[in-house]
Amino acid sequence: MGYRIEKDSMGEIHVSCEKLWGAQTQRSIKNFDIGKEKLPLEFIFALAIVKKAAVTVNGRLGIIPEDIVKAITTACNEILEGKWNDQFPLSLWQTGSGTQTNMNINEVIANRANQLLTNGNTHPNDHVNRGQSSNDVFPTAMHITCVLILEKNLIPALERLASSFEELSNRYSRIVKVGRTHLQDATPITLGQEISAWHAMLKSSREMVMDSLKYLRPLALGGTAVGTGLNTHRQFGELCAKEISNISGSNFTSSENMFHALSSRDALVFAHGALNTLAGNLMKIANDVRWLASGPRCGIGEIKIPENEPGSSIMPGKVNPTQSEALTMVCVRVMGNDTSVGIASSQGNFQLNVYLPLIIHSFVQSATLLSHAMDSFNNGCVKGIVPNHERIENNLRNSLMLVTALTPHIGYDKAAEIAKTAHDKGITLKMASELLGVLTPQEFDKLMDPSKMVAPLE
Repeated sequence: MGYRIEKDSMGEIHVSCEKLWGAQTQRSIKNFDIGKEKLPLEFIFALAIVKKAAVTVNGRLGIIPEDIVKAITTACNEILEGKWNDQFPLSLWQTGSGTQTNMNINEVIANRANQLLTNGNTHPNDHVNRGQSSNDVFPTAMHITCVLILEKNLIPALERLASSFEELSNRYSRIVKVGRTHLQDATPITLGQEISAWHAMLKSSREMVMDSLKYLRPLALGGTAVGTGLNTHRQFGELCAKEISNISGSNFTSSENMFHALSSRDALVFAHGALNTLAGNLMKIANDVRWLASGPRCGIGEIKIPENEPGSSIMPGKVNPTQSEALTMVCVRVMGNDTSVGIASSQGNFQLNVYLPLIIHSFVQSATLLSHAMDSFNNGCVKGIVPNHERIENNLRNSLMLVTALTPHIGYDKAAEIAKTAHDKGITLKMASELLGVLTPQEFDKLMDPSKMVAPLE
């Protein structure tokens, strides 16, 4: 394997001839040999969008020669096509501003541009990074990453899952079953009503995620090192925001206050908070599903879920609610990431937050896991949910809380006495009411209709 000599302000260093990166990337590989985590490719692609937009604007402003603009643009397009994915080797655990990764992409683009030029003199700082600082580039790419992953991945997956629950809610709207509060029997509810809560939770979560997007659209680009815009054209940030919108297909604006845009990561905290809320709702839904499907003979067993694979290496025939378990593990990871994002965001000092790689890695992981897990749960479980009519009917018939329907007619105390007697003696409510001389069997049958207990009194 051959090597070439690359130079930076600290001197010379050997870089493999097979690599497009330069001296600063090579130094980072040596200096930050920490863990195996890398910045996600979604973020690298967002950086390429930033670099492409920046060189386009600098070209229009007459700041960078046309031939270099074309070469840099081609290099950026190749990165966005996934051609150079192996040229971004740096550890997540690096400088908190992401300077090494910003220089990594600057060097890759510059060296690739020089390969495309007859007389290549593209410089990673003077051309690719012109009018920029890692301090405004990295937060800008973070916002682009978050908006695109939410719009293209998470929101569609969320909508697909919500749609499935809406369909199930409508399909099972007439199946009356026992409700449960405190893990104890409660008054009747329809299976459709129970599922409608899951649909409404996801609909609410979607609205929260959508609302968070407006805080992610303002970009820091144009603030350069500390927010003053030093060494950049006064229109650079605004023009770049328009160009980034054109490239990405999503709307972005230039931040009204660059000092805020560089130093605070509050928009990501808010957006990840929406993901955390979604995770909480999904945790509740997944647990409800596996409780209702518990059994098959000794649990609640009011619904049946798809049997996708054997569930035990020792118990023949056992099948487990594996999709619920996978989803709930993802939810726990997202909740942990929310803590990381919140703490990291709180640590901005003066004009810069220096926990940026950790924040974007956590966000992308949460959004990606939730997107995949919702689709897996939807396809592998939710679409196959069917009611166990026999179990639902038996549980409903045996529920002591049906006595609640009698309270408007005989009063709370007598109704409670009927329920307690039925429970203590192991008999039905009908038998207990007759035994206590409160209602005749005919009177009981007239008053006791579970299907009329799933809505307010007329």
